[in-house]
Amino acid sequence: MPYAGLIRPSVERMQTYSSARDEFEGMAPVMLDANENSLGSVGPDDFSRYPDPHQRAIKLELAKLKGVAPGNIFLGNGSDEAIDLLVRLTCTPGQDSIVICPPTYGMYEVAANLNDVRVQRLPLTPDFHLPADAAETLAASTAKLVFLCSPNNPTGNLFAQETVETILRTFRGIVVVDEAYADFSPAPSWTTRLPEFPRLVVLQTFSKAWGLAGLRLGVAYAAPELIGYLNKIKPPYNISTATQQHALAALAAAPQLPEMQAELLAGREVLASELPRLAIVDHVFPSDANFLLVRFNVDATAVYDQLRARGIVVRNRTTQPGCAGCLRLTVGTAAENAVLLRALTEIVTQSPNAVTSAH
Repeated sequence: MPYAGLIRPSVERMQTYSSARDEFEGMAPVMLDANENSLGSVGPDDFSRYPDPHQRAIKLELAKLKGVAPGNIFLGNGSDEAIDLLVRLTCTPGQDSIVICPPTYGMYEVAANLNDVRVQRLPLTPDFHLPADAAETLAASTAKLVFLCSPNNPTGNLFAQETVETILRTFRGIVVVDEAYADFSPAPSWTTRLPEFPRLVVLQTFSKAWGLAGLRLGVAYAAPELIGYLNKIKPPYNISTATQQHALAALAAAPQLPEMQAELLAGREVLASELPRLAIVDHVFPSDANFLLVRFNVDATAVYDQLRARGIVVRNRTTQPGCAGCLRLTVGTAAENAVLLRALTEIVTQSPNAVTSAH
């Protein structure tokens, strides 16, 4: 039993909500079962009918693309929904805990706090890798979940495959590998290892490489039994009809994805080569994502403010563990990248007193 002791007893006992579209699939000449508005919708488009609660069409196409079965797929309102549901599925409030590896994506801790779940921290090394004793530490942990963001946000780097594999073999809880940025990395996805590890969950998203952040569509890949638990506790119609329609259109246009990936990777390489030449830049961290974490040798917050004054918004990460003096720079268009580099040069050459030494 791979999930023995991992699923909340209350979830095991609960009765799944059965929606109207669970009890009748498809359409009939007269649909009077779901208390929808049979007159249609206010506005130009008709969204009067509830969407497919199981998103069958999307899962079928996504399964072909990813080389998994539809039963391995859960779709959420962004990856954040899957994160929240995983915490609620496994952790009894006020009793259980999760493990995070700071600096990392902040929603893991938010979901834990919201659900009154303790957070154990396994800090990354100064160069943002998992510590040498990570697997040993986790093997001794009673936490229900560990979140491994790889490539990591805000640092951009992948975690070593060997370390993650050891964690998967020795940690008694569920290992969540968040691959939101995996489309920008040459490493194979952990979805290829799902049959080996029944306690593995892989998170992906349509927000980054697919350029569909406004749709709010995230994906969790896992063993069918674990996907079944997520389906049991999710809201019945968590993915709107509009989102499903746009996602299907995007999947039909999937051959365009490599071209967009290549363009963004080229932009990342330009920034990675040009930024270290700037006098105010101390270090550019290696990245397998669509952004670069950059450490400045001057007041990074002052640099952030100067960029904002020029109409350029980046992410200030100076308060994150291990990220003192760091800004996170998303790769933009070629024109946007050029504007960013020019602005950083101007900050020093035109306003030498605008930033002060961080040392």
